[in-house]
Amino acid sequence: MKRWNVYISRLLPKPAIDLLADQCDVSVNPDDRVLSKEELIDQVRGRDAVLCLLTDTIDAAVLTASPSAQIYANYAVGFDNIDVAAATRSGILVSNTPGVLTEATADMAWALLFAAARRVVEADRYTREGKFTGWGPLLFLGQDISGRTLGIIGAGRIGLSVARKASGFDMKVLYTDIEPNNDFEKHTGASYADLETVLQESDFISIHVPLTHATKHLIGARELSMMKETAILINTSRGPVVDEGALIEALKERQIGGAGLDVYENEPRIEPGLIELENAVLAPHIASATVETRTRMALMAAENILAAMRGELPPNCINPEALKHKKK
Repeated sequence: MKRWNVYISRLLPKPAIDLLADQCDVSVNPDDRVLSKEELIDQVRGRDAVLCLLTDTIDAAVLTASPSAQIYANYAVGFDNIDVAAATRSGILVSNTPGVLTEATADMAWALLFAAARRVVEADRYTREGKFTGWGPLLFLGQDISGRTLGIIGAGRIGLSVARKASGFDMKVLYTDIEPNNDFEKHTGASYADLETVLQESDFISIHVPLTHATKHLIGARELSMMKETAILINTSRGPVVDEGALIEALKERQIGGAGLDVYENEPRIEPGLIELENAVLAPHIASATVETRTRMALMAAENILAAMRGELPPNCINPEALKHKKK
């Protein structure tokens, strides 16, 4: 069997690189940074497969530069960074890494929820700056979590996991999606409601939808105005799902209680107005950042490539119809 020429666009956990290197000729971007468009185009030329990241924009220009490529294996569950339609027309398979990061991302949503509700980041900074002089009855008063109402926007794997964990805090769970989900309700005890009801009645709202034309700015000024003044918004999905400018205004005016964000509308740039706000907890897109999860993601992406090399449909292929256009 021919050894494929594989390019990896960023340093990944070593077990995945070793797995590919055992059967393929592998080149890896040695720098811990996102390649420029020109650099990426230059590197994908002549490759049989590319293991890319969510931070790589794989558009028609990149795909055209790599006519020999059989697969782009995305190191992420989302794939809005790839022009899947163009890849399909070119007979190029696209895969992702679903499921493996579910629990880590759900855990991060809860971490942000607790940090925002209990003002952990503010309190940490206050303590490190030497301002703590003793216990006080009004010092960093936050919000109760147990017994409150959690709203879930998006009833997929991650939304389900977040909702299941709410039972440990005796919370009422509301959820919304395109339509009711019986399995979601069975495993969480949640009640289905429309988006407006979830926004109006929830004390905490956690977003878990993919980024599509329909979900861009799903949460904007109108939606934020429906939320309780004490409500906290959590986003570990995709930044553009929330209108960041509208969120800044809502936080600044104390229209809502706070926010916990792991993703941003124009990553890696973050609006200065957001950084200045004490009622926003900000993380650098690390929801899946555990050793175990990131390693499993990398191995899954590598296994997708190896399956394609063997002439098999990759287990996590999102465009199997590309086989109809596959290059001989």
